[in-house]
Amino acid sequence: MKITLSPYQDEWNTVFDQLCQQLEPILAPLSPNIAHIGSTSVIGLAAKPIIDILIGVQQPEDLDKCVEPMLRHGFIYYEKYNAIMPYRRFFVALKPELSLSFSLPKVFREYDVVPPNLSQYVLSNIHIIPKDTYHWKRHIAFRDYVRQHPNVRQQYQDLKQLLCEREWENMMEYNKAKESFILDVQEQAMTWYEAKITTNQKNIGYFSPLEK
Repeated sequence: MKITLSPYQDEWNTVFDQLCQQLEPILAPLSPNIAHIGSTSVIGLAAKPIIDILIGVQQPEDLDKCVEPMLRHGFIYYEKYNAIMPYRRFFVALKPELSLSFSLPKVFREYDVVPPNLSQYVLSNIHIIPKDTYHWKRHIAFRDYVRQHPNVRQQYQDLKQLLCEREWENMMEYNKAKESFILDVQEQAMTWYEAKITTNQKNIGYFSPLEK
């Protein structure tokens, strides 16, 4: 399969806002924090036109509390990824205007095969993670770092465009090819992000309870 990138579109933020308005009442009992992440959240960056959404819940035990309401409202649950990412629950939203040409389960379990062309029907990837944990911070840090470092944004775009010239067995294989670059940038981003937080805390006279 070939991966097709779209030039950056302002409407991606509009789609995120619409999805956010849909998700907030569904997960309201868990006090979710909802953020736009991934390439569609970075102005000027070409991307697959799939909106990545990060939802922060307050406690790890809240993860499984998300499953039933998300399924009830039509989101597809990838339970099969829980074993390799136990800190996350992953869902997708399909484009409402498209009709599937194949049957699809509500839950992808361990031995279920995801259709290789499913991505063309996907509107949004939804990642639910406990807020303020390492995995929450790394997503936010990467997004903010790429937003504020145009040279890194261009390097990332050049890499993606190069990879899109190749044939891939599936989306996971394509994502794996980006992994080395992403991990390198993520390490820089986390250092930058933590330094920024520390500076902000000092500027507002922050002190921890132990310093009272």
